Amino acid sequence: MTTTGAMPSAQLLRARTAVVVAFITAGLAFSSFIARTPALRDALDLSTGQLGLLLLCMSGGAVAGLPLSGPIVHRLGPGRAVLSGALSMTLGLALLGAGMAAALVPVAAVGLVAAGLGTGVWDVAMNVEGADVERRLGRSLMPRLHAGFSLGTVAGAGIGAACAALGIPLAVQLIGIVILLPIVVTLAVRRFLPVPEATPGEARSGSGVLTAWREPRTIVVGLMVLAFAFTEGSANDWIAIAMVDGHGTSETLGAIAFGFFVAAMTAGRMVGGAALERFGRVAVVRATAVIALAGLLLMLIGGSVPVALAGALLWGIGASLGFPVGMSAAADDPARAAARVSVVSSIGYTAFIAGPPLIGLLGEHAGILRALFVVLGALLLGLLAAGSARPLAPAGER
Repeated sequence: MTTTGAMPSAQLLRARTAVVVAFITAGLAFSSFIARTPALRDALDLSTGQLGLLLLCMSGGAVAGLPLSGPIVHRLGPGRAVLSGALSMTLGLALLGAGMAAALVPVAAVGLVAAGLGTGVWDVAMNVEGADVERRLGRSLMPRLHAGFSLGTVAGAGIGAACAALGIPLAVQLIGIVILLPIVVTLAVRRFLPVPEATPGEARSGSGVLTAWREPRTIVVGLMVLAFAFTEGSANDWIAIAMVDGHGTSETLGAIAFGFFVAAMTAGRMVGGAALERFGRVAVVRATAVIALAGLLLMLIGGSVPVALAGALLWGIGASLGFPVGMSAAADDPARAAARVSVVSSIGYTAFIAGPPLIGLLGEHAGILRALFVVLGALLLGLLAAGSARPLAPAGER
């Protein structure tokens, strides 16, 4: 990592705060309505299967946005790219609210595609900015930024739960998000680091996304992120069901297990920076993969509810750092950060799309606990790919 050079420290600290706000806001905007999927289903009179197809529209939009994000960040800079993503998210949520109010599923579907598209661009752009701030600060920051996203999701879920308890319709709740989201993000991105002026040669060159897809290190970093995203997403989607269906607990204990996982993952990201600075990326990623492996085995074959709950804690700690470390590794070279983060994100996010239906299909035939053994394969992939996270040497030393 480089030092801040002549840049005033106050400007860098403002940028750090601004990117934290961007991460928190992204988590809040996403979870505040996802937490109320039953209300969405009821407003549009959908079956559970139809709701799943509708939510797939958002995932599809996000997958489409990720490859586009590299060129967008390259052309606009991280700040404007984050704002463009937030505006697309805002438009999408407005259309979702209108679709719910008019009971028009196609309008809601288009809204979710736009929201997903904005999420993909927003995600890559804020990771590029976060990596730049991290590099200039000279110390690990990315895990705390992703912890901020997790805290935002908790806050958003709380807002959704409060609105549901007060009887506020989801369409009305979305009005508040649509109003506040662009205001908060606009204020935040104004404090992002200034974008250096491109030289004439750089201005004519492309974003480098196609080149990044041909780089072995970038692909392996993407596979590492894929492994940890699969590990995280599997727990998010199935840990509560594993407790209820696999261990025969109540829904309350299932929710508690999920809470243990999320809390442990957030805590791991809050304190992970110190471990990364002391032991390095590769050692920490390998250690967390082993911790996640231990937690998964406790959950699957521990044989008792207390052991399974302990497994949820270890699973959360183990899943906490692979994704943010992968973003840092992809952005080691600031000149190619946008393209590489776009590629790594595109690879990694396929886990959030393919993971839930894969485990669901296996669980339907073999039971949920047996189905979750597939996560062992993901963790082994993470272990094998961890070496790719080793920081790049400065350009002059390569």
